[in-house]
Amino acid sequence: MQELQFIELDDKRQRMWAVAFKGRENAYAVYSNYKVGAAYEDEHGNIHAGCNVENAAYKGTCAEQGAISAMIAAGGRKVASVVIVLEGAEPLCGLCLQHTWQFCEGDKDVPIYLISPDRSKVCRTTIGELFPKPFTFQAPKES
Repeated sequence: MQELQFIELDDKRQRMWAVAFKGRENAYAVYSNYKVGAAYEDEHGNIHAGCNVENAAYKGTCAEQGAISAMIAAGGRKVASVVIVLEGAEPLCGLCLQHTWQFCEGDKDVPIYLISPDRSKVCRTTIGELFPKPFTFQAPKES
């Protein structure tokens, strides 16, 4: 994984950062106060937002899971790229890596940008680099 540094973002990643940043601002993180926003681009070029949502049972949802759910609900089936906005630009948790991998269709080169809210820290990596040995299971084909 690249060192955290300022990297110029292309127009699409800037739009995705804005979507993820707004998601982060809307996050419901009343217990941890750790807000995360996500923007997932699908195979059609559509961008889907997600934010973390905590609850009293400590079984909240991560921003990445929310963005994937929004993508699926809108008809997308493949992740083309990801932008995550979080405080220190840390990697995704294991569950979010698995969720993301599930919709990369085996493409280990799907780019993931981890960006701090002020954009002072940007890391470009790939799902394959973050998750080199994913759990795989051949699910039945959708009808």
